[in-house]
Amino acid sequence: MAEPKGLSGQPQSGQPGVGVPAVRAGRGVSGVFGISGVLGLLGVVGAFGVRVIRSRPQAQRLQRTVPSLVLCRDSSVVARGGSGGLVGVLAVGIVVVMREVWAGATVYVHCMFPRSYVQNDCMIDLRRVQVLRAVHQHGTVTAAAAALHLTPSAVSHHLRELAKELRVQLVEPQGRRIRLTGAAHVVIEHGDRLLAGWEEAESALESFRAGEAGLLRMCGFPSAVANLITPAVALLARTHPGLRVQVTECETGDGFDMLMSTDADIAVLAPSADLPDQGDTRFDQLPLVDDPLDLLVGADHPLATRSAVALEELADEDWVLPAPGSCEHHQRVVVFCAVAGFTPRVLHSVKEWNAISALVGHGLGVSLVPRLTEFPPSHRVVRVPVAGESGLARRILSCVRHGSRSHPLVRHGLTALEETVAGHPLLLGNQSLTTR
Repeated sequence: MAEPKGLSGQPQSGQPGVGVPAVRAGRGVSGVFGISGVLGLLGVVGAFGVRVIRSRPQAQRLQRTVPSLVLCRDSSVVARGGSGGLVGVLAVGIVVVMREVWAGATVYVHCMFPRSYVQNDCMIDLRRVQVLRAVHQHGTVTAAAAALHLTPSAVSHHLRELAKELRVQLVEPQGRRIRLTGAAHVVIEHGDRLLAGWEEAESALESFRAGEAGLLRMCGFPSAVANLITPAVALLARTHPGLRVQVTECETGDGFDMLMSTDADIAVLAPSADLPDQGDTRFDQLPLVDDPLDLLVGADHPLATRSAVALEELADEDWVLPAPGSCEHHQRVVVFCAVAGFTPRVLHSVKEWNAISALVGHGLGVSLVPRLTEFPPSHRVVRVPVAGESGLARRILSCVRHGSRSHPLVRHGLTALEETVAGHPLLLGNQSLTTR
């Protein structure tokens, strides 16, 4: 048997046939039809149990179990009988050809109503549930009206409308007063949970608008993740517990790509010549901190006991550096050595900081390393400050998409990074460079 299809021609029978109760016939069709068309439409609508309510243009999706009525585009009405074929088309000068609908199937139709839509009688106005709760709490319509700052007639109106929406009796006379029915108590019991859920939703939305909740995505190069982003995320967990933070480790070039693709909201990066500069209008880049470079030597090296070393003293040393092209640090050290008057004799080129410290620890060369880079305790290496070179550092930037720095979530993340820099034990004395 062919699978039933909707107007789009796509199979529809696999979707669950729940969630839309029967609706009643009623008045309110606007004057977009001719008189005979309106009468015919109302006759079919009344016969098959759909209420058409005057309203704004709106698209609705109807789900009904056939044999039934289907409202089609241009307000056409198609009725089918139980034999499995189309038996009639009623419209105002419009004929709509539909595929055959099989008995027992569930049909989904996307409908466009120029000036009307079908109302689902199962919709409940939560304000009316609150009125019912007030009547239950205060005992009388008059007392409930006073508590809600409404008139008694308005309270009575809300109770009647709620009873119509639910199709149950909510109140019944008791002498000169009224009392709530058993159905009303059921509504109140479940209404309490509905209203509590809505309050929670409103609170969550308000927190989201205020930047106290939501998802913040941060990325950065490895040592920035370990020493700046991770402590900042831990700080955010304490100061903004409703905020969820997602961290991704990446190289600087990939960080810019992640910002552009919105896979990251904040990137902590080290700039280089082949990457977007600070004049690139796509990004908002600000200095976060200058990470000092230290001389790294083996524990048995003659310079290991010095309090400071001038860079010129290293001209005759063998060097261990990151491989050219693996990161920007190779070129950075070459430039600093050139300023000091020599070209480093690079004997070993590796990709990982741990490999650098291992080679240096075994006395196979020296290196310049950022202070935020950490090495295994088992490596016998010593850091020695470089004398007279206050500018010998790598600059670390905070980078966001242009225009997003004032977003509440982004602002919280940047503030946490600045506070982390200000209190970092390896950077004490180095003030955050970000201009707030």
